[in-house]
Amino acid sequence: LGVFLICTYAAKEATKKTKKAKLYVPQIDCDVKAGKIINPEFIAKCPPGCQDVKYRVYGTDIYASFSSVCNAAIHSGIIDNTGGKILVQKVAGHSGYRGSFSNGVRSLSLPRWRESFLVSEGKPRKGVTYPSTLEYSSSKSTTVKSGNDRVDVPTGDAVRKEYQTSPVPTPATQMATTTPTPTTMMTDPSTTTPKPTITPAATRTTTVAAAAKTRAGLHRVRDIAFRGTSTSASNRNILRPNTGIQRQEPVAAFWRATGSPAHLAVETDSWKPGLSLFDTGFSSKEELNPKPLESISQGNPNCKVDLSFLMDGSWSIGKRRFQLQKQFLGNMAQALGISSTGPLMGIVQYGNDPSTEFNLKTYTNSKDLRNAIEKIPQKGGLSNVGKALSFVNKNFFSDANGNRGGAPNVVVVMVDGWPTDRVEEASRLARESGINIFFVTIEAAAESEKQNVMEPNFVDKAVCRTNGFYAINVPSWFSLHKVVQPLVKRVCDTDRLVCSKTCLNSADIGFVIDGSSSVGTSNFRTVLQFVANISKEFEISDTDTRIGAVQYTYEQRLEFSFDKYSTKQDVLSAIKRISYWSGGTSTGAAISYASEQLFSKSKPNKRKIMILITDGRSYDDVRVPAMAAHQNGVIAYSIGVAWAAQDELEAIATDPDKEHSFFVDEFDNLYHFVNQLIQNICTEFNSQPRN
Repeated sequence: LGVFLICTYAAKEATKKTKKAKLYVPQIDCDVKAGKIINPEFIAKCPPGCQDVKYRVYGTDIYASFSSVCNAAIHSGIIDNTGGKILVQKVAGHSGYRGSFSNGVRSLSLPRWRESFLVSEGKPRKGVTYPSTLEYSSSKSTTVKSGNDRVDVPTGDAVRKEYQTSPVPTPATQMATTTPTPTTMMTDPSTTTPKPTITPAATRTTTVAAAAKTRAGLHRVRDIAFRGTSTSASNRNILRPNTGIQRQEPVAAFWRATGSPAHLAVETDSWKPGLSLFDTGFSSKEELNPKPLESISQGNPNCKVDLSFLMDGSWSIGKRRFQLQKQFLGNMAQALGISSTGPLMGIVQYGNDPSTEFNLKTYTNSKDLRNAIEKIPQKGGLSNVGKALSFVNKNFFSDANGNRGGAPNVVVVMVDGWPTDRVEEASRLARESGINIFFVTIEAAAESEKQNVMEPNFVDKAVCRTNGFYAINVPSWFSLHKVVQPLVKRVCDTDRLVCSKTCLNSADIGFVIDGSSSVGTSNFRTVLQFVANISKEFEISDTDTRIGAVQYTYEQRLEFSFDKYSTKQDVLSAIKRISYWSGGTSTGAAISYASEQLFSKSKPNKRKIMILITDGRSYDDVRVPAMAAHQNGVIAYSIGVAWAAQDELEAIATDPDKEHSFFVDEFDNLYHFVNQLIQNICTEFNSQPRN
């Protein structure tokens, strides 16, 4: 018996020792979005009160990472409004997030997003270790352990400050290494920024001072050269036809006659349209030796963008200019500070056909990337920029190529002179896919050469805004180094990288028009004018907003589909030609008909918007058809006139009802709601993520 008791006691003690430590579950706020948390899988605790329309949710079952984590958990039924523990797993992004109403939460539809997540009951999976502290990509505190000390370091600017004063690494941003190494200065005269390596505080001042002295000597030579003469586009020895014939290389290409114009649209501390480097008040030393951007050169996590440079490899550029282009791309990689938590950069070279030199995940630091750029051979051929943009749109920004969820997709197109194919259509399709396009044109066509350009004003047609922010014109390849820092600032300005889609160019809008007997011929014409006034505010084309229309009584009639008309004038003319039908009022059947005949044929990357106008109560049920439309991602607006039933208008409208339903006492007052309706459409659009 004694032996048995001893064995039992020993077994209990062993069990105690092998018990796992209790999992500490971090709490998150209601407004925290999954994309802001770096951890790929985590368990977290949601507080009470997250069931609120201000905490947006996108998708059903699988959610876009722009969604509120806790409200998505309520929508999925894992927790209720009292809060609780949840398990979140990050998965790849996809197209066509479906909106639905579930457990008191209205989720919205979303055409496309780069990262998704699944939410389930907050029980740990076997064999998975869960973090007790969550890592945030920005704006949150990150716990850093140094010896026995525990320090809360906010990310962003504060993290950079911590990094500059201490070699201790920050796990959440991975901006520094554990072992500091001395700064090594590049001896390449084209390099204007030092390598972003960590310098111990004791030696930093001496090293930088010595480097500045070296740079000054180098740039004095370049300054003298630029005060000489240079070959501009108007002084070429031969014209550049569409066949891509190579220009003659001038003997002294970087000399410019004194007083000749050299305007260059660049950006200093703040961007202004039409700003020229020579209007900024810089001295020549500052122009040719810009200071490095500390936050960017060290790998700024706030500049988390996925970049693709389209590199001009055509024969017309020549070998010497091709080498200058590679130096520029190397300097861009250095200034950006390539890192897995900051910007990533890949390169596609184009000539007759484009090809990927390396993708986003090939290199995750500036040094390796610069070395790889230096080894790129020239392809030759024509300057088919349009074909290159189509290639990037279809192939480059994929998960397999290192595309990240939540990071804006940016393409910077390098063009020597002008393209040899059309770029407008390819650019618009790329922008619709969420790609932000920048153009850097070098030695653009002179007046005498413009007859050779296939598509005049191709830059204005390619970029989403013609205000100068997305386009930089450089007068000479030997001035290209001056735009490194301005371009870095622009591609890192993520608040402005949202113009690929706007509320006016990214929707399929279907009008469902009541043609019942109670409307009357005169009032029906007023309704059509209301429809036309809304339509003309949108940018209408095959790749922008498309318009369709259905008229209904007891029956339904497709007046025209989304793909019927591709210009604003054609759409307005078609609306004017709609003839009054007259009959009963079956609004529910009309919603089902519009869902089947219009919105089922909507493009995946379009927002589906239904605008229904009626003047009376429906003879059939509207709730079930409206709910089905909502679940299929249709955003419904209802406009009631005269005898329209308020309860039906609210049932038809997408939640929240007050923002999606309107009522007027008579038809002549419909025009009052044109601006309000468009404003609401744009407000809702601007609340959605775009990258």
